[in-house]
Amino acid sequence: MSHSPQWTISPMTSFMTKSLIAVSLIANGLLTILFLTGAAAPRQTTFDEITVHRINVVEPDGTLRMIISDKTRLPGVIVKGKEPPPSDRPQAGMLFYNDEGSENGGLIFGGRKDSSGNVVDSGGSLSFDKYGANQIVQIAGVDDKTDQFAGMAVSDNNRRVWVGRAADGDSMLSLMDANGRKRIVLRVTADGHSSLEFLDATGHVTKRMSPESM
Repeated sequence: MSHSPQWTISPMTSFMTKSLIAVSLIANGLLTILFLTGAAAPRQTTFDEITVHRINVVEPDGTLRMIISDKTRLPGVIVKGKEPPPSDRPQAGMLFYNDEGSENGGLIFGGRKDSSGNVVDSGGSLSFDKYGANQIVQIAGVDDKTDQFAGMAVSDNNRRVWVGRAADGDSMLSLMDANGRKRIVLRVTADGHSSLEFLDATGHVTKRMSPESM
């Protein structure tokens, strides 16, 4: 009479099996704890120094709020998170975005010499935009081949106030109407002559006052 073969488990095999099960349970428990504590507490990292080309600051839902970038990675004008084809922005800087992910100001700066030795794209600008429109406040200083000015502009749909230095070196305070046309200009020239000008809607000076005329 034949007997079916019997498979037996040695005491050592039984011990190893129980040990592996115990280790597996402990490991799973530790992973669960790490996952839960990691999800609850924000991770913080400290750096003494960091070198990057671009940093994007976003809200928890991914909405873009700020970009710090070199000139090669500075984006075009982003509106509600969508970026059109890149525009000509030859400066590095920091761009600000509103709660909807639309650009609403920034700090840009640059300056270099071109192949002919001309200074181009030189200066800086800090601006804050109206919702869905251009700057309402801008502090800018530019001094290159094309433009030479420095000052502060206050605008609504058009520039309304300009305080600063003109390309010819004159110090100026200009007050504009709602269409952006100069109506009053207070000026001091580089050599010290001062004047107050009143202009009509076409830009013609209708009255000029100076210390000599008083």
